[in-house]
This record gives sequence, structure tokens and C-alpha cells, in this order.
Amino acid sequence: MRSHPTIACSGAVVVGLLLMDVSSGVAYAAVVVTLTIVLFAALRAVSRSPHGSVVTRAGLDRQDVVVILGTFLVTVGFFRLAFTFFDDNDGVLFLNFAAGLLIGVLAPIVYTVWLRRRPLRSLGLSLGNLRATATMAILFASVQFSITLWGYDLPEAQDWITLLGMALMVGVFESIYFRGFVQGRLEESFGTAPAVFGAAFLYALYHLGYGMGAEEMTFLFGLGLVYALAYSASGSLLVLWPLLTPLGNLFAQLESGELAGRLPWAALIGFADVIAVFALAIWLARRRERKLLERASTPSDAARTHSPSDGRSGPPRGSLRAALTRGPGTNGPNGYLGAERP
Repeated sequence: MRSHPTIACSGAVVVGLLLMDVSSGVAYAAVVVTLTIVLFAALRAVSRSPHGSVVTRAGLDRQDVVVILGTFLVTVGFFRLAFTFFDDNDGVLFLNFAAGLLIGVLAPIVYTVWLRRRPLRSLGLSLGNLRATATMAILFASVQFSITLWGYDLPEAQDWITLLGMALMVGVFESIYFRGFVQGRLEESFGTAPAVFGAAFLYALYHLGYGMGAEEMTFLFGLGLVYALAYSASGSLLVLWPLLTPLGNLFAQLESGELAGRLPWAALIGFADVIAVFALAIWLARRRERKLLERASTPSDAARTHSPSDGRSGPPRGSLRAALTRGPGTNGPNGYLGAERP
């Protein structure tokens, strides 16, 4: 997105967060949905070129859609097992919960980098525009903190610190899966506006795994729109994690009180282990990217920078260098690593 849409989306995020202080449930969702529709209608009206439009798309990628639906069902299935069938057994609950989280992060990374040869930045895992992203992250988190945790009467240290550890773990999953993967892939196939609504809908629906009801999920659909707009404004998951979504999750857990007194200090070790696996997967994917970049830089690839068949010059269309130098275009921000799109 260009500067004006970024500012507009950022403003909508701030308004959406502030609305939590004056509305809730279905009313909150209805207002945020209206706000989002008006935002995209206005952005579309002022768009002057296809590259500036918020509804451009590259075309339906059926494989992406199938993988989204498959991973969603498996992940929610594990959560449902954890919080419905094993709620009275903390050890088995955590194993199923962790399995869902790991599938929700590892599957998109493997699919994106190894199977489709797309860069990690297509999942929002990028340090690009770091100053602007940090500014938005601090702004959004400050607004949310001011209406939720500011002046909050925290419980015993063990209760809230372990909940914070869990919130950080879940925040990684939600950011990578729902924003980086689901929203990113839907945007490539259907455009930005459908992707924002689609990712928010799946974000709300996934809470079936926690046993939540319709009214709670309706509110979370509205909140999901706010988070999706925040990611759309930045393109980096750092706008959401480690501040905005973990703090929101912490407040929700403190308010519900369902886990009060259930998490021992040792739970932090389990949370750290899961986050460490996430980090290892990202590191291995970075190594994979570098190897693909090196292959794209070999003389054999360099010889193909001028193709006698079409007379065009420049980096190979599918190479990482081409993806990095081409910018927004046919493949949007995603590009492909050293190979044509499968």
C-alpha cells in the first residue's frame, strides 16, 4: 500500500481499538464492519492506478486455498481436542494445544518457502520499513493498553506472568497464520478487501476450538478486522507481535479468569520451547532462501538473463533477485525464489 492508504488504515485501526472502550459484542463488530467497508470504498474511489488499488489481485491460486482450509481444520481440531475433551488434564491439553500451534506455524513456513519457493516476507516476516512499522506498533499497542491494562489490578505474579508467556506464544501463531499466511494468500488471489474480511472471519471462527460461543466470535470478527487492517497498513508482523496481539490476549485471559491458578512457573518452559521451535523453523527457512538466492546467482542463471526466445533482458523472472527488484507487479509483494511459479 502507498502512504495515503497506510495512513487511512492506521487511523481505522486506532478508531477500532478505541471503540472497544465504548462497545462490545455484536455492536462492536457491526461498527467495525461498517468502518472497514467505508474505508475500502473510499480507498477504491481515490485509487488512480491498478498498482494503487486496494482490490487488485493476481488470480485465484487453488492450491493456496486448499492448504488454508486444510491447515485451518487440522489446527482448530487440535484446539477443540485440547479445550473440550482434555480440559481436565493439563498435560494432554497442552500437548494438543502445542500441536495445533506448531502446525499453524510450521505448515505455512514449509509450504511457502520449500514447496512454493516464496520468500518469508510474503508471510510478513521482514524487517523492511522497520521505523514506520515500529511507530505503528507502538501507537497501536499504546492505544490498546490505555483502555485495557492501564491501571489494571493484576493478580499474583505467577498468574499474570505465565499468562503473558502464553500470550506471546499464541501471538506468534496468530500473527503468522492468520495475518501472514491466510491474509497474504487470500490477498494474492482475491484482493486486499476480501482478504481482510476473509482472514478476520477465519480468525473468529478458529475460536470454536476454544469452545467460544457465537456472540464472542462475533466480537472477535470485529477485532480480527482491526488486526487485519493493522497488518495491511504495515505488511510486517512486527506491527502485531510482540506488543499488540499478546497484550490483547493477556487482557482477555485476565478478564475471563479461566486459567487463574492453573499455570505453574514451569509452564513458561513449555511456552519457551514452542517459541524456540517457531524460531528454528524461521531460521531454517532463511537458510533455504539464501541457498536459493545463491543458485539464482550462478553463471547458468546469469546466462539466462538474456533469453533469445523473447529478446528480454534482466534477472530471470522467477528469481529472488527479480522478486526483490521488480517490486509490486504481477506477483505482488510475494515473488518467487529461483523458480517459476508452480
